[in-house]
Amino acid sequence: MNSKSTDISKTNPMPSHVAIIMDGNGRWAKAQNMDRSAGHVKGVETVRLITEEASKLGVKYLTLYTFSTENWNRPTEEVDLLMHLIVTAIERETPDLIKNNVRLTMIGDKETIPSFSLERLEQCMADTSHCTGLTLCLAISYSSRWEITQAARRLAALAAAGQINPEEIADADIAASLETVGMPDPELIIRTGGDLRLSNFLLWQAAYSEIYVTDTYWPDFSAKDFEDAINQYMTRERRFGLTSEQLK
Repeated sequence: MNSKSTDISKTNPMPSHVAIIMDGNGRWAKAQNMDRSAGHVKGVETVRLITEEASKLGVKYLTLYTFSTENWNRPTEEVDLLMHLIVTAIERETPDLIKNNVRLTMIGDKETIPSFSLERLEQCMADTSHCTGLTLCLAISYSSRWEITQAARRLAALAAAGQINPEEIADADIAASLETVGMPDPELIIRTGGDLRLSNFLLWQAAYSEIYVTDTYWPDFSAKDFEDAINQYMTRERRFGLTSEQLK
């Protein structure tokens, strides 16, 4: 769980890649005696706020768990609303993304996204492709098990074609076959809403990520909350299997 920011001397630099499991929209709405849709609408506002804060702090990559493959199993009305909100919000924010030098990209199973929505998202990505600041990566129709399965299929096809030797496949080959190729693994994963699980998100990439969980629902997650998570990450000792003595 998270804790208050402390005065402990920082041991880590600013993370280059922060990933967020944006959870709690529905519970936030329920606590306000509102429909779940109101939570999703408010959550979109938080996306803009945190993207601006990440860019301001100097984070290079911000990956947001926007819509999982499991989310397709939610009531049709909620799924339709979520897809509409995602696409409409991105289109609305694209001019500001360009203004702030933010490049938009996405990971996930594009074949399952309605063509009309996908075409609009791809246009926004094309419009920001020249930006060189923060990369905002939306995980849409994404699951880590799907991603790893796809990577295994790609490598198996190469092996069957005689282009690679199965016995020589290394970690780097798997990483290069994932959706996040070209991006560093996230140093920090933030989860809002209090649940203590990764929910099928970046399982390979999260092998040594620091995890920060807050009970705060996503619609209430503030710029200060984000900064507190960053500050706590920067005070942690990252050992990567070594001992504290070895690091010293």
